[in-house]
Amino acid sequence: MNNKRDYYDILGVGRGDGEEEIRQAYRRLAREYHPDVSTAPDAEERFKEINEAYEVLSDREKRALYDRFGRAGPQGTGWSDFGGFGDFTSIFEDLFTGFGMGTRSRRARRAPQRGADLRYDLKLEFEEAVFGTEKELEITRHETCPRCKGSGAEPGTTPIRCPQCNGTGEVRRTQQSILGSFVSVTTCPRCQGEGEIVTSPCSQCRGQKRVRVARTMVITIPPGVDDGTRIRLAGEGEPGVYRGPAGNLYVVLHVLEHPIFKRRDSDILTEERINIARAALGTEINAQTIDGPMELRIPPGTQSGHVFRLRGRGVPKMRRPDRRGDHYITVRVVVPTQLTQRQQELLTELGQSLGSDKLGKEKGFFDKMLDVIGEALG
Repeated sequence: MNNKRDYYDILGVGRGDGEEEIRQAYRRLAREYHPDVSTAPDAEERFKEINEAYEVLSDREKRALYDRFGRAGPQGTGWSDFGGFGDFTSIFEDLFTGFGMGTRSRRARRAPQRGADLRYDLKLEFEEAVFGTEKELEITRHETCPRCKGSGAEPGTTPIRCPQCNGTGEVRRTQQSILGSFVSVTTCPRCQGEGEIVTSPCSQCRGQKRVRVARTMVITIPPGVDDGTRIRLAGEGEPGVYRGPAGNLYVVLHVLEHPIFKRRDSDILTEERINIARAALGTEINAQTIDGPMELRIPPGTQSGHVFRLRGRGVPKMRRPDRRGDHYITVRVVVPTQLTQRQQELLTELGQSLGSDKLGKEKGFFDKMLDVIGEALG
C-alpha cells in the first residue's frame, strides 16, 4: 500500500464533500474491493487502504487534523493504528447483505406465501348476459391432502428433524476475513427450509402435502355483464403455503353474438326492414326486443335510416340493475328490384301524380326511389 496516497484520492471524493458523499463513496469501493468478493490480486491491500481513509474522513476531528497536518495529524495522535474499525459493523451488515454475509444470527424461516390465482373462461348467451343467470363451474385446483392432513407423512408416522440443519431450516458457513468472521446463511438443501424430513411419504400426495381436486361450484352472474367482464371469487384459487392466504378465482365472461341484437354499452340496437309502400303509407310492426315482440307504429313517410327509441328496453346497468338502457330500432326501407307489370304501372302513375314541383329542392328517399324505378323502367 502506498502510504503517501491522499485519503481523498483513495475514496475519490473532494475536500469540500460532505459526510454523505464520503459514506457513499466508501460503500461503493468497499463493496468492489472486499477480499471475499473481489478477484483483484491487490483487493486486500486496497480494502485496507479504503477503510483507513474512511476511518479518518468519517470522523470530524480526525478529518480536521488531517486537513491541517496531513497524515502526521492522525498518526501523531495514534489514530492511524486502526486494529479495530469502531462502528463499522452496521455499515458492513447493510453493505454485504447481497453477498449472503452478516454478523447477526437469523433463522431462515419460510414466510407465509399467498396461493396462486386461477382463471376460468365462461361462455354466456346474449340473454344470459343481459338478465343474469347461475352457472355451474368445475375447477381443478390443489387442496390440502385429506389423508395426511398436510403433513406429507403417511398416517401413523411423523417427520423427523433434518440432520443437516438440525431443524433450523438453514445452513450456515463461517468465513474469515480481515474484518473478522462473516456468516453466510442459506436455505438447507436437504429439507428445503422445512427443518424436517418425511421418511415415510403419504401414499396419496407422495409427500407433497397437497393433491389436485376437481371441485364444482355455482356462480351467480349479475344482470348487465358484458363481454370481457371479470368476476373475482375471493379465496377460491390455489391454497396458500406455510399458512398463507389462498389465491382468488377470476371468471372471465365471453358473451356470444346474437343473430338479431347488437349491444352498445347498455343499449340494444336492431334493424327492421319494411317495403316502400308501408313506409309511405305508415304501418304497425311487431319489433323484436329483448323482452319479446313489441308493437311499433311507423308513421307515414318514414325515411330509410330513421331511428326509433324504446326507453328502458335495453340492458340493465351493472351497478344499477333497476335501471336499463334503451333499445334503438333503425328502419330500413327496401326498394324492390323486380316488379310485375301492374306494379310498374302503379309506380309510374304515382311518380307522375307527385310531379317534380312537389319533391322540394332536396331529394329525399322517395325522390331517389322514383329515380331508381325510372331507370329500371327505362
